[in-house]
Amino acid sequence: MAEPPVVFSHVQARPLLDARVTGCGNSETSLDLGLTRAVVPLTADGVALPDGVLSWDALARIADAPNKCFVVEAGQLREIRVLSETTNWVRTLLPTNGAPTTLISGIPMHRVLGIDPWADTLRKVKTIAPLTGQVLDTATGLGYTAIAAAQTAEQVVTIELDPAALEIARLNPWSRTLFDNPRITQVIGDACDEVGRLASGAFTRILHDPPTMALGGELYSGAFYGELRRLLARNGRLFHYIGDPESAYGRNTTRGVMRRLHEAGFSRVTRRPEAFGVVATP
Repeated sequence: MAEPPVVFSHVQARPLLDARVTGCGNSETSLDLGLTRAVVPLTADGVALPDGVLSWDALARIADAPNKCFVVEAGQLREIRVLSETTNWVRTLLPTNGAPTTLISGIPMHRVLGIDPWADTLRKVKTIAPLTGQVLDTATGLGYTAIAAAQTAEQVVTIELDPAALEIARLNPWSRTLFDNPRITQVIGDACDEVGRLASGAFTRILHDPPTMALGGELYSGAFYGELRRLLARNGRLFHYIGDPESAYGRNTTRGVMRRLHEAGFSRVTRRPEAFGVVATP
């Protein structure tokens, strides 16, 4: 099996440039955006990586790009950026001090202020813990929700509209488990269509983390909520991510979401501001 590629951002590049100034022969860094640590030799030409030397000029280019992540192959840089043929959205991988997130046309798909995207994911999952049995994740993205759910669930079905999202995920070290965990089943398609093909009452938990209404308004519709209600088991729970409840968008959207969930047959809908969403039960 081939070794995974090195992925760098400014978070890894800047300390290596600083270490060069001190003349260190070796320096500790991460080759996978902070997941693990490694010691790399510093040479006159650059940083010695497993498949070649990354020049100091290339490292400076990474350090000067705070909103980008790069795959490093044989000393060459490739920005993690995809223009989707399905949605026409530009997707990029945005680094943080922890797990990265995706930018869709400049909009981050996870919280990044005061919290990193992996911790953000765990807050969402915790609202409907314990996650056991069959779990549905309606929007794969980088796969963090599916990965976290699969730690305890028997099986996770995760739906993704855009193959470009998975192209980005395959280059993201934090998403690797999405592709090799046998408890995760990936479905490529429009969630509005795919949920109709799933069995009623099949899921003990549903995690609904759609993009904003501007990007995915149909995922906030009463008709879609009715399908999610149909899919939930009798004692099931749904978490619906909405957005910052203190923002004008979050306040207004939350009111409409709660009303439509009730109309779709959910008997109880509770605000969960710590996770920027609501929990609904049949």
